[in-house]
Amino acid sequence: MATSKVKRRNLFGELMEGVSAMRAHREGRATQTKRTKAAGRVEIEPSSGNVFADLGLPHPEERLAKAELAHKIITAIERRGLTQAEAAKLLEVDQPKISALKRGRLAGFSLDRLVRFLVLLGNDVEIVVKAHRRSTRSARLMIA
Repeated sequence: MATSKVKRRNLFGELMEGVSAMRAHREGRATQTKRTKAAGRVEIEPSSGNVFADLGLPHPEERLAKAELAHKIITAIERRGLTQAEAAKLLEVDQPKISALKRGRLAGFSLDRLVRFLVLLGNDVEIVVKAHRRSTRSARLMIA
Protein backbone atom coordinates (compact mmCIF):
# COMPACT_ATOMS: atom_id res chain seq x y z
CA MET A 1 0.00 0.00 0.00
CA ALA A 2 2.77 2.47 0.90
CA THR A 3 4.54 1.72 -2.38
CA SER A 4 1.36 2.54 -4.29
CA LYS A 5 1.09 5.92 -2.55
CA VAL A 6 4.74 6.69 -3.31
CA LYS A 7 4.21 5.84 -6.98
CA ARG A 8 1.14 8.08 -7.13
CA ARG A 9 3.02 10.98 -5.56
CA ASN A 10 5.90 10.46 -7.97
CA LEU A 11 3.53 10.47 -10.95
CA PHE A 12 1.93 13.68 -9.72
CA GLY A 13 5.38 15.19 -9.32
CA GLU A 14 6.19 14.10 -12.87
CA LEU A 15 2.95 15.67 -14.05
CA MET A 16 3.77 19.01 -12.48
CA GLU A 17 7.36 18.77 -13.75
CA GLY A 18 5.90 18.19 -17.21
CA VAL A 19 3.90 21.41 -17.01
CA SER A 20 6.94 23.31 -15.70
CA ALA A 21 9.19 21.81 -18.36
CA MET A 22 6.74 22.77 -21.08
CA ARG A 23 6.65 26.35 -19.86
CA ALA A 24 10.44 26.46 -19.53
CA HIS A 25 10.79 25.08 -23.06
CA ARG A 26 8.50 27.78 -24.43
CA GLU A 27 10.50 30.41 -22.60
CA GLY A 28 13.77 29.04 -23.97
CA ARG A 29 15.15 27.88 -20.62
CA ALA A 30 14.45 24.15 -20.76
CA THR A 31 16.91 21.87 -19.01
CA GLN A 32 16.69 18.62 -17.16
CA THR A 33 18.76 18.05 -14.04
CA LYS A 34 20.05 14.63 -13.09
CA ARG A 35 21.89 13.91 -9.86
CA THR A 36 24.41 11.12 -10.17
CA LYS A 37 25.31 8.86 -7.26
CA ALA A 38 29.04 9.52 -7.61
CA ALA A 39 30.00 12.41 -5.34
CA GLY A 40 26.52 13.97 -5.60
CA ARG A 41 27.55 15.53 -8.91
CA VAL A 42 24.80 17.23 -10.90
CA GLU A 43 24.64 16.82 -14.65
CA ILE A 44 22.40 19.01 -16.75
CA GLU A 45 21.12 17.88 -20.08
CA PRO A 46 18.76 19.64 -22.49
CA SER A 47 15.11 18.71 -22.15
CA SER A 48 12.73 18.10 -24.99
CA GLY A 49 10.25 20.31 -23.13
CA ASN A 50 8.08 17.30 -22.41
CA VAL A 51 9.00 15.36 -19.28
CA PHE A 52 6.75 12.51 -20.38
CA ALA A 53 8.75 12.11 -23.61
CA ASP A 54 12.02 12.44 -21.67
CA LEU A 55 10.85 9.60 -19.40
CA GLY A 56 9.92 7.46 -22.40
CA LEU A 57 6.26 7.21 -21.43
CA PRO A 58 3.69 6.29 -24.10
CA HIS A 59 1.67 9.11 -25.70
CA PRO A 60 3.77 11.93 -24.21
CA GLU A 61 2.09 14.72 -26.20
CA GLU A 62 -1.36 13.71 -24.97
CA ARG A 63 -0.10 13.36 -21.40
CA LEU A 64 1.43 16.84 -21.49
CA ALA A 65 -1.73 18.35 -23.04
CA LYS A 66 -3.86 16.75 -20.31
CA ALA A 67 -1.48 18.04 -17.63
CA GLU A 68 -1.69 21.58 -18.95
CA LEU A 69 -5.50 21.46 -19.20
CA ALA A 70 -5.74 19.99 -15.69
CA HIS A 71 -3.53 22.79 -14.39
CA LYS A 72 -5.79 25.40 -16.00
CA ILE A 73 -8.90 23.72 -14.54
CA ILE A 74 -7.49 23.57 -11.00
CA THR A 75 -6.30 27.19 -11.29
CA ALA A 76 -9.80 28.26 -12.37
CA ILE A 77 -11.39 26.35 -9.48
CA GLU A 78 -9.00 27.91 -6.96
CA ARG A 79 -9.41 31.40 -8.43
CA ARG A 80 -13.18 31.09 -7.95
CA GLY A 81 -12.67 29.86 -4.39
CA LEU A 82 -14.69 26.71 -4.99
CA THR A 83 -14.54 23.68 -2.75
CA GLN A 84 -14.12 20.31 -4.41
CA ALA A 85 -17.81 19.59 -3.80
CA GLU A 86 -18.87 22.91 -5.37
CA ALA A 87 -16.56 22.35 -8.34
CA ALA A 88 -17.94 18.83 -8.77
CA LYS A 89 -21.49 20.13 -8.90
CA LEU A 90 -20.55 22.81 -11.44
CA LEU A 91 -18.65 20.33 -13.61
CA GLU A 92 -21.38 17.69 -13.29
CA VAL A 93 -19.12 15.02 -11.76
CA ASP A 94 -18.70 13.57 -8.29
CA GLN A 95 -16.21 15.03 -5.80
CA PRO A 96 -13.69 12.16 -6.09
CA LYS A 97 -13.23 13.06 -9.77
CA ILE A 98 -12.18 16.59 -8.74
CA SER A 99 -9.81 15.08 -6.20
CA ALA A 100 -8.32 12.81 -8.88
CA LEU A 101 -7.93 15.77 -11.22
CA LYS A 102 -6.23 17.81 -8.52
CA ARG A 103 -3.86 14.93 -7.72
CA GLY A 104 -2.86 14.52 -11.35
CA ARG A 105 -4.64 11.21 -11.90
CA LEU A 106 -5.66 11.97 -15.44
CA ALA A 107 -6.06 8.49 -16.96
CA GLY A 108 -9.86 8.66 -16.51
CA PHE A 109 -10.16 12.01 -18.30
CA SER A 110 -10.23 12.51 -22.06
CA LEU A 111 -8.98 15.71 -23.66
CA ASP A 112 -12.58 16.39 -24.69
CA ARG A 113 -13.81 16.09 -21.11
CA LEU A 114 -11.08 18.42 -19.80
CA VAL A 115 -11.96 21.00 -22.45
CA ARG A 116 -15.63 20.74 -21.45
CA PHE A 117 -14.66 21.41 -17.82
CA LEU A 118 -12.87 24.59 -18.88
CA VAL A 119 -15.97 25.77 -20.75
CA LEU A 120 -18.18 25.01 -17.74
CA LEU A 121 -15.78 27.10 -15.65
CA GLY A 122 -16.41 30.06 -17.96
CA ASN A 123 -13.36 29.85 -20.22
CA ASP A 124 -13.34 30.24 -23.97
CA VAL A 125 -11.47 27.36 -25.59
CA GLU A 126 -10.06 27.82 -29.06
CA ILE A 127 -8.71 24.91 -31.08
CA VAL A 128 -6.43 25.88 -33.95
CA VAL A 129 -5.33 23.42 -36.61
CA LYS A 130 -2.36 24.43 -38.76
CA ALA A 131 -0.53 22.75 -41.58
CA HIS A 132 2.64 21.19 -40.23
CA ARG A 133 5.76 23.24 -40.94
CA ARG A 134 8.45 21.30 -42.67
CA SER A 135 11.11 20.50 -40.14
CA THR A 136 12.81 17.54 -38.57
CA ARG A 137 10.17 17.33 -35.82
CA SER A 138 6.93 15.46 -36.22
CA ALA A 139 3.56 17.19 -35.91
CA ARG A 140 2.70 18.13 -32.32
CA LEU A 141 -0.14 18.79 -29.92
CA MET A 142 0.22 22.00 -27.94
CA ILE A 143 -1.84 23.75 -25.25
CA ALA A 144 -1.24 27.48 -24.83
